[in-house]
Amino acid sequence: MIALVDYDAGNVKSVEKAIEKLGGEYVLTSDSNVIEKADAVILPGVGNFGDCMDKLISRGLDKAIRSFTSTGKPFLGICVGLQLLFDESEESPGVPGLGILKGKIKRFPASGELKVPQIGWNNVSSCSGRLFEGIENGTFFYFVHSYYLDAADPVIVSSKAEYGVTFDSSVESGNVFATQFHPEKSSDAGLRVLKNFLDLVKEGM
Repeated sequence: MIALVDYDAGNVKSVEKAIEKLGGEYVLTSDSNVIEKADAVILPGVGNFGDCMDKLISRGLDKAIRSFTSTGKPFLGICVGLQLLFDESEESPGVPGLGILKGKIKRFPASGELKVPQIGWNNVSSCSGRLFEGIENGTFFYFVHSYYLDAADPVIVSSKAEYGVTFDSSVESGNVFATQFHPEKSSDAGLRVLKNFLDLVKEGM
């Protein structure tokens, strides 16, 4: 059973619908015990980095997520769910992230040509790893974000995208996977990413 983390941070319904479409079994939960015992965990999220961290901490979910990621079972972060895995964000100075992976979340530079936030379809490159099986370089995915990942370790970066700067659009580190784009809103390619994750769950990694 997949635990879909419910911490009042948006976009949960669209993730639920995508999992259901793929025939996956999940439970929407804010219970740390359920999360720690799940076969896999998905952490979605839309919103402010600091507010999202506060919501996780107030429910004791920060500890549950750290504990789960140490089990070796599949974990997937989406959008802010990717950002929270890292050390800090320029969106909320002084607020520590989960620190499961090393890196910083930075704001897109101000530009007259590009609007911030980035909202819409963008192509990803340098695709690698298990989430991208069957997906070609240059495939378009749907993004909504004002901040981007600069991972400390380039080895964990499984795709990149460009929006004024080149940024890390997804990561894979052992059992921990995360995407800045929204696979649940990215049509067939996004469903393939989620299917690849569900296949890992079925295989027990």
